[in-house]
Amino acid sequence: MDGASAGIRYPFATPPAVGEAIEVAAGVLWMRLPLPMALDHVNVYALDDGDSWTLIDTGFHSGKSRKIWTDLLAGPLGGKPIGRVIVTHHHPDHVGMAGWFVARGAALHMPRTAWLLTRMLTLDPHDVPTPETLAFYRLSGMDPAVYDKRAVERPFNFADCVAPLPVGFNRLQDGEQIAFGGRVWDVRMGNGHAPEHATFWSRDDHLVIGGDQLLPSISANIGVYATEPEADPVSEWIAACERLKPFAHDEQLVLGGHKLPFTGLPLRMEQMIENHHGALRRLEAFLDTPRKGGACFMPLFKREITGDAYGLALVEAIAHLNHLHQADRAIRWLHDDGAYRWQRV
Repeated sequence: MDGASAGIRYPFATPPAVGEAIEVAAGVLWMRLPLPMALDHVNVYALDDGDSWTLIDTGFHSGKSRKIWTDLLAGPLGGKPIGRVIVTHHHPDHVGMAGWFVARGAALHMPRTAWLLTRMLTLDPHDVPTPETLAFYRLSGMDPAVYDKRAVERPFNFADCVAPLPVGFNRLQDGEQIAFGGRVWDVRMGNGHAPEHATFWSRDDHLVIGGDQLLPSISANIGVYATEPEADPVSEWIAACERLKPFAHDEQLVLGGHKLPFTGLPLRMEQMIENHHGALRRLEAFLDTPRKGGACFMPLFKREITGDAYGLALVEAIAHLNHLHQADRAIRWLHDDGAYRWQRV
């Protein structure tokens, strides 16, 4: 569901150019790092602590990102050091450069689950997909041509775009308070897109830092992977949205991990919840006939998915199929071709 409908507003219509910053609130700078994918950017924020800055998220670790950050540090950030890096969740576009800043003296703050996952994944690179990953692809009903290609090529590895994290870190916990940028913030954890995803709600003004848990005009990917093939992140996402919804009000300016800062969070929370309920209803109706996971893109995304986006579409399809299965709204069995079939109850 598009968040650009009535009630969602974008006070800053033009994003900052690479190497530049926009002040979105007193002492709060909005910057962008490029990404080599369809979603071609990640938003990062610097909050003024007087003699240093606190950074929220960091972009991929790469030579290009290091150059951009070097220019930002010397330019919009005025040469002041980075005293602290806060990571909202473990995905590479958010945590990638955190270790680079820590190596230069910054303290690291992030949820424990995010730190554990990042440490594990950066220390576990693979030249070819693992047997568990290939089995997951087969069970999910991946297109055979896509499977044959992925089976022999080097998979995505965290170590390719995430700098190593230190052994020690400062844990962010749900319900605690943290001070930075001249404000006191309540830490509230989301879930579903990433486990233990940190969001920050200012007690001193109407700012909310939402990461990928609170996005204005796109839906965060909700996926199931070979690491936990029976997971139900759709339930976790909806429960997190319901849990955060009472704290939302229309005056808040939400600083998300992608797209534009926005107001109208109560409406957006309702949209994000209904987006998945609607997708589940469409998928359930589509399962009148038994289907493989790789055949379920149309009811979920209202279009067929090919190319680089195929993998994210498949893991999101499995997430919704798992939800229907575990809610007793669909049955599942293993077909002779080695792929599951799902059918509505």
